[in-house]
Amino acid sequence: MLTRFLPFLAWARHYTRADLTNDLIAAMVVTIMLIPQGMAYAMLAGLPPQAGLYGAIVPLVLYAAFGTSRALAVGPVAVVALMTAAAAGAVAQSGTEHYHLAALWLALLSGGMMLALGLFRLGFIASFLSHPVISGFITAAGLLIAASQLRHLLGADISGKTLPQVVPSLVANITQISWVTVTLACAILAFLIWARTGLAQLLQRIGLSAPAAKLLGKTALLIAVVASTTVVLVFGLEDRGVAILGDVPRGLPEFDVPAFDMGLIQLLLAPAAMIAIVGYVESISIAQTLAAKKRQSVDPNRELVALGLANLGAGVSNAMPVTGGLSRSIVNYDAGAATPAAGAMTAVLIAVALMVLTPLMYSLPRVTLAAIIIVAVLSLLDFRALPRTWAYSRADGAAMAATMGFTLLVGVEQGLMAGVGLSLVLYLYRTSRPHMAVVGQVPGTEHFRNVARHTVVTDDQVFSIRVDESLYFPNARALEDRIVQALSDRPALRHVVLQCTAVNYIDASALESLEAINDRLKTADVRFHLSEVKGPVMDQLARSHFLNDLTGHIYLTQFDAMMALAPSMTRACQQRDRCETLRTKSLGGS
Repeated sequence: MLTRFLPFLAWARHYTRADLTNDLIAAMVVTIMLIPQGMAYAMLAGLPPQAGLYGAIVPLVLYAAFGTSRALAVGPVAVVALMTAAAAGAVAQSGTEHYHLAALWLALLSGGMMLALGLFRLGFIASFLSHPVISGFITAAGLLIAASQLRHLLGADISGKTLPQVVPSLVANITQISWVTVTLACAILAFLIWARTGLAQLLQRIGLSAPAAKLLGKTALLIAVVASTTVVLVFGLEDRGVAILGDVPRGLPEFDVPAFDMGLIQLLLAPAAMIAIVGYVESISIAQTLAAKKRQSVDPNRELVALGLANLGAGVSNAMPVTGGLSRSIVNYDAGAATPAAGAMTAVLIAVALMVLTPLMYSLPRVTLAAIIIVAVLSLLDFRALPRTWAYSRADGAAMAATMGFTLLVGVEQGLMAGVGLSLVLYLYRTSRPHMAVVGQVPGTEHFRNVARHTVVTDDQVFSIRVDESLYFPNARALEDRIVQALSDRPALRHVVLQCTAVNYIDASALESLEAINDRLKTADVRFHLSEVKGPVMDQLARSHFLNDLTGHIYLTQFDAMMALAPSMTRACQQRDRCETLRTKSLGGS
């Protein structure tokens, strides 16, 4: 029971020296990657570079203690950094104290929301973000992230949070482009893109083993940082217009609760909720994927608690909102991380770097951090997803397109809300028009299928209909109208059977419709029956007066219903040679 609240006890009891070695190696590799990434994502969020490094200390320790994934690497990530910049930029000017305060409250609020959702086991709320919406949002966010780095890649004063803002700014300031900065940017981008696969292959060709080459191949970011800093110092590029990082405060973060500002908090509630949900969805997807590779499991609600505590830790340690990062988690996994202790070791190494290495970062060109961001978001872009999704489901394709369009043209928060809203509207529209099939008996069997798709046998006195959806307020009237129409079209009708194979739930509105159907059929001297009703639905109906008022019966199977209501036809239909004497309907299909 204690391990449920303190998951680290589950692995700490069996921690071995081999685990320690594996975790330490993974921590060293992730640290090399995280130092430049953390500063880059802080820059993307509009925060000082140390905010990204602070986000890799306390949050990592808290996640190591309370997280259930053994490979998830928590820290600053690009999408959450962009959302932080958009939310904080809407209430304060970037670079001001009020802007930093907003970022801290975003971490606290999103962390508190995650913690509450986890404690009350409400992780299912994240399911309202469908995969097409998330995919469209991440692709559009990746484009905005790339656009936001143009100012650093080109050395020009380009601003804007959406494409309609960035493009005019680019055109207006195109004459300010620093060609020295552009040249350096192209060189760094070319190296980082090549290094994603080429560096490990080169190391193997010079004699390193495949595992060692793969690990050392992850040092490309460090190589880019060291090489570009050296070039700036040797050639004096700062004097030629190349922007550098400047002073990075030395030492550990100060711990304090941000100043309370109720007006600011109210403005940040909606963006914080979006950050919480997107951060959780991204993290749990990565955690479950990596856990499956080792036949391990993660607890979604405990993950919410761990991520919530991590963000609360970020909020009180002058950091930025954090979540699980895809690239670092894969590196952590590939480097052999055995337990979440690898994250805690990474936090220690980051803390050491803050106390020792910050003076060496002074001349680091900002274009290097921008290039790191660009290369990181390349994996987020999936332009083939939209046509692929549209071809399969136009409703999901429309939701994806709306998410992408609103994100690119209006903003990240509005894009995500538009995608979620359209998904829900399309779901309600689709389920308000459920597929309903009139069914008949397949000759020679006890099976019943759609008369419009199969050669089946029916009886004039029995109307059997199957509704392929749960019954609730948007679609209840559609079923009522369909049965009333059948009553009008079939003068010989004596029985209506509702086959409930696909009905998993009946809400109060649908119950009233069933009662209305029963009353109307009773007036017309037609009996109303149900078949194949699932247990939970029967439990629901038993709590109402419907079963007492039902004019017909409830049958275990559709075959049982037809054996009771049309026995001669049903028995004869079981024998194919006698089916020729019965009325059949064949409209083809499959």
